Amino acid sequence: AFLFCDRFHASFHNEKGLPMQLATFTKGLDSVSEWSGRIFMWLIIPLTLLVVYEVASTKFFDTPHIWAPEITAYLYGPYFMLMAAYTLLYNAHVRIDIIYMKFSPRTRGILDCFTYLIFFFPFCFIILQQGYLYTATSWAMNETSGSAELPIVPQIKMVIPITAALLLIQGLSNILKGFTQAITGREI
Repeated sequence: AFLFCDRFHASFHNEKGLPMQLATFTKGLDSVSEWSGRIFMWLIIPLTLLVVYEVASTKFFDTPHIWAPEITAYLYGPYFMLMAAYTLLYNAHVRIDIIYMKFSPRTRGILDCFTYLIFFFPFCFIILQQGYLYTATSWAMNETSGSAELPIVPQIKMVIPITAALLLIQGLSNILKGFTQAITGREI
């Protein structure tokens, strides 16, 4: 009977203890964060080249450019924000692991569910809603940058709701894993 139960459990659960449909679903959600991170990580290259160019231009040729600080901010902001879901996928955000890791897997799952429901999701929904309004206003007024009159400000501001959406997708995956961990008591 025990052998049958083990085979039955194994046929509907993956190696981490997630039910197969849930494992497939969370894997799909995780892949959104994985691929968005792999795509947006390349923003660091033009950002680095721009900073090196501006430093060299200023220090060696005494010709600073008025547009360089704005472009640097317009590249760093999206880089930083669009990598947030990827960072969340790999649990690389700052948290107090000294206390958290002392708890059992079940307790960590419960804490994850609680913190995602009380803090994470409300914050992301507010950022999504306010970011959308902020972006829509920027598009409506054809906003340009202050010093260089760059017409890309609305596109840059679109990063805010896109980041919130990516975080919500990864947060859904994480809370489902946390819920499963809270129920099974096994590390996911």
